[in-house]
Amino acid sequence: MPLIAMTREMGSFGKDVAAGVAEALAIPVLHHEIIEPLADKMRLRKSHVIRLLEGHPSFFERLTADQTSLSIYTAEETFNLAAQGRGAVLRSWGAANLLRPVSHVVCVRVCAPKPLRIERMKQRMKSSDATQAKREVEDNDEAHGAIIRRHFGVDWWDAEQYDLVLNTERMSIEECVDNVLHCVRHADFQETSRSHAMFENLRLQARVRAHLRQTPQTRTVRIAISADDGTLVLGGVVDSALERSRAAEVAAAVPGVMAVRNELAVIAERRSHHRDG
Repeated sequence: MPLIAMTREMGSFGKDVAAGVAEALAIPVLHHEIIEPLADKMRLRKSHVIRLLEGHPSFFERLTADQTSLSIYTAEETFNLAAQGRGAVLRSWGAANLLRPVSHVVCVRVCAPKPLRIERMKQRMKSSDATQAKREVEDNDEAHGAIIRRHFGVDWWDAEQYDLVLNTERMSIEECVDNVLHCVRHADFQETSRSHAMFENLRLQARVRAHLRQTPQTRTVRIAISADDGTLVLGGVVDSALERSRAAEVAAAVPGVMAVRNELAVIAERRSHHRDG
């Protein structure tokens, strides 16, 4: 099951590289498939969700958008797309960052120098207005960079976040495709029982976090969740004993959860403990 997570840098020809890899491996490119389930869960129009993911919401949309829910539900849907079983090239929001811990996923950044990307955008827009093309590229870069920093705490352009960085100024699309295929077929990127377990653990964590967010009684909890072969560990601090028990109950009801170890601390208990100490 080949899985490739690829960035979306405007004017880099990443879309063409993704299409070439998908064709060679007879697998789909998944990008817009994430929009409909996100719109349903967040009760928003698809166009609103697209602008949020692209980093170009209107002022009103930015004010009214629930960025935390967007992050949580997008993570869940990204894992759902990756788990379809036939393999895929994932160009959805944050896929390379979410799937980076899974050793059989090839994380790829396709890039090019900004002046070249601006020229390519002029051609794509069929315009001679370099200022407009420059604004499009820079706005896109700033938006995507901000999204990745906000939700993952990393630099979108940092080469260490990827297994492969391809510069289409120096390499043709065909050469880029060949490099990605080389990684996909290399022994180091083959799925193993350990890498499969890592994927399933991360997927379960994302699913539990989404269920907590969807449940009114636990919607506002901010806790740490780790999963290991169906066993969850809940950590962090909550406001009350009721919130602590509800979080465990909701988590335990999520499909795939076999057991819950509730290590949540109640804030009042922590304060009492500090006073007694």
